[in-house]
Amino acid sequence: MGEWYFEYEIQVNRPGLLGDIASLLGMLRVNIVSINGVDEGRRGMLLKTENDESIRRFISIVSTMENINVTKFREPKVRDRLAVRHGHYIERDADEKNTFRFVRDELGILVDFMAELFKKEGHKLIGIRGMPRVGKTESVVAASVCANKKWLFLSSTMIKQTIRHQLMGDEFNENNIFILDGAVTRRSTDERHQQLVREMMRVPAIKVVEHPDLFVQHSEYKIEDFDYIIELRHHPDEVITYEIIERNEMMSQNDHFGGFGGGFNF
Repeated sequence: MGEWYFEYEIQVNRPGLLGDIASLLGMLRVNIVSINGVDEGRRGMLLKTENDESIRRFISIVSTMENINVTKFREPKVRDRLAVRHGHYIERDADEKNTFRFVRDELGILVDFMAELFKKEGHKLIGIRGMPRVGKTESVVAASVCANKKWLFLSSTMIKQTIRHQLMGDEFNENNIFILDGAVTRRSTDERHQQLVREMMRVPAIKVVEHPDLFVQHSEYKIEDFDYIIELRHHPDEVITYEIIERNEMMSQNDHFGGFGGGFNF
């Protein structure tokens, strides 16, 4: 049984148009799994059929309909499933195809998007850019829960500064989600932490790096090594800079080494 994503742009929104398409699918014994508007003037459908010939006949017929323009017909991608589920397409950078953009109002879509990535087995290196308190870490944790995966912080400033230099027991599990703060790891002088990060980068598991541009500075890794880059903003016009991030990180380090507020090293 195959699944297909079918999307069309409405040229003339006449009464009964959707009914005609649904009736055609029914006659060809193609099931509609879900349907939704995915953009202004566009509608997307997830279809399922036991007979590929039926789906080929459907696309051949529907392509001749004057009131619609077929825009996509393919095996469904993650973005297609989420577009139908949320009625909105994830914005992707036109030049950098692995870069996806979200605003804070779209946290639900972002969590679903990352959860779908987390469900896939094997190595995946995901970077997430964004200003402080925009929801980066919370989204990663929520996506881990949705994907039914355990998450582990290798470095973080979520509560207090955390720098891990070893894993214990089942923590070293390829099914876990490993999260690190690129700013914290970059500044760490703890060789045990750096060695742990190097080891984890070789493990065929999912790693999520906050502030990937800072992480790759003074390291053996490049931004091209990332499979996905996610950008999260408070609003579409927000510029992501690292001045505040680095200043906050410096203050966290001063607290950590000065004994005020402390940090976790284990």
